[in-house]
Amino acid sequence: MTGPINEFEKRLMESAEATETLLASLLSGTCLPGEISRPATLLAAMRHGTLNGGKRLRPFLVLESAAMLGGDPQAAARIGAALECVHCYSLIHDDLPAMDDDDMRRGQPTVHRAFDEASAILAGDSLLTYAFDIIAAPETMLPDRQKTELVLALARASGLGGMAGGQALDLAAEKAAPDEAGIVTLQAMKTGALLRFACEAGAIAAGRGPEDRQRLRDFGEKIGLAFQLADDLLDITADAATMGKATGKDAARGKGTLVALYGAAWAEERLAVLAQEASDLISGYGDKAVILQAAAHFIADRKS
Repeated sequence: MTGPINEFEKRLMESAEATETLLASLLSGTCLPGEISRPATLLAAMRHGTLNGGKRLRPFLVLESAAMLGGDPQAAARIGAALECVHCYSLIHDDLPAMDDDDMRRGQPTVHRAFDEASAILAGDSLLTYAFDIIAAPETMLPDRQKTELVLALARASGLGGMAGGQALDLAAEKAAPDEAGIVTLQAMKTGALLRFACEAGAIAAGRGPEDRQRLRDFGEKIGLAFQLADDLLDITADAATMGKATGKDAARGKGTLVALYGAAWAEERLAVLAQEASDLISGYGDKAVILQAAAHFIADRKS
């Protein structure tokens, strides 16, 4: 397993660097056709909330899912950048005083602290809108039908029945802790929906049919569960310096998590099971699946 993990780490690092470069280009001061102006302060707030490092895991999953299924890497890169815009918008808004009220993100001040609340709200709004622009733009060289499928899938993953709805459930959980089924639903929406989309998007970009799309959706759901479970475990075991953000906040706010319900030892065992289940789902793709299988184990074993 040493070889695949080393290759995985190399690919993840290269993908993160390429995504950062692409996002920097997309968030330049140059107007696109149809735009009137790009206000300097708003653009700076968007860049602050987006160009700040990170593993860029979601774009990586798009790229590797597409690569496994024979998709075009340049189209996959733009889809990954669009997804990262949605993810960064969600972080900017989640950090606001009306939401999670956080001061630090990825080791630097959150957007509303570095700028102000209005700029943070508008930066998030603009990133969310821009994501669909990136997919629909002629530079994303895919047939219109695939673009439509991507826009629909991303909208469903991001909105009322996905990430935004999950954030609403998360806020409600501060007042009344959900039961186990409620926690699973909340996490599948708030965190899992975008990870699921990342994997399915690769199949869509590659022009694959329902069977491959469903298999990649199922894979994404497994790693989405693992990602949030690992996050909840880290919230009680890692320090803020390692995480680049405040830790221990879920317990302080009385939010229910599966780790709180069943303990750290159970969580570690469950993470190992989820990683293996995810890996088994794509084993039929043979050697082409090795990097994604390594990603599943990385998500389950991550320390930050």
